[in-house]
Amino acid sequence: MMLPKPGIYYFPWEVCAGQVPDGDTLRTFGRLCIYDMTQSRVTLMAQHGSDQHEVLVCTKLVEPFQAQVGSLYIVLGELEHQKDGGSMVKARVLTCVEGMNLPLLEQAIQEQRLYQQERDRSQ
Repeated sequence: MMLPKPGIYYFPWEVCAGQVPDGDTLRTFGRLCIYDMTQSRVTLMAQHGSDQHEVLVCTKLVEPFQAQVGSLYIVLGELEHQKDGGSMVKARVLTCVEGMNLPLLEQAIQEQRLYQQERDRSQ
C-alpha cells in the first residue's frame, strides 16, 4: 500500500494565490471562522500584513469534529481546484493547535524551505 505524501507546508496566502498544484498534498493553517455542517466545510482565516486570506476546507473525511470557532487549526489534505476558480483543501487531518506560537511556525516553515533548497542544490 502506498502511503500518501507527507504534505508540504504552504502559507494560507500562497494557497489563496493559486501557488499549490491541483491534487497536491499540503499542510496549511488558519483560524476557524466559519463551520458549515450542512456543506461539510470550514473556512480558515489568516492575516498576512494587512490582508485577510481565506482557505476553504472540506471536512467530510474528518467529521464529526469539535469545531472551535476562533481557534487556530492546522490542516493536512489534498488541494482541489473548484469550477469557480477558487480552491478547497480536502482535509485528511484537521487539528486544533490553539495556543501555538504562529510567528514561530511561520519562521520554522521558512527555515525548512531554506534547508530543502540547500539540500536540493548540493545533490
